[in-house]
Amino acid sequence: MTALARPTHGRMIGGVCASLAQRFGTSATTMRVIFVASCLLPGPQFLLYIALWVFLPSEDKARRTW
Repeated sequence: MTALARPTHGRMIGGVCASLAQRFGTSATTMRVIFVASCLLPGPQFLLYIALWVFLPSEDKARRTW
């Protein structure tokens, strides 16, 4: 598995779903559909997305630190 970092290419809003898709070996579209479907359930999914957007480094910044 790869480290979590928001990609610079292929992201729509914040790159969180694209990052999770890379991490778990699935397509970004599948991850986005899962996220939208999970938002129909009660819980803090939207807040978790925002937190990941804030705390996950961008791919280019993550490369510079390694």
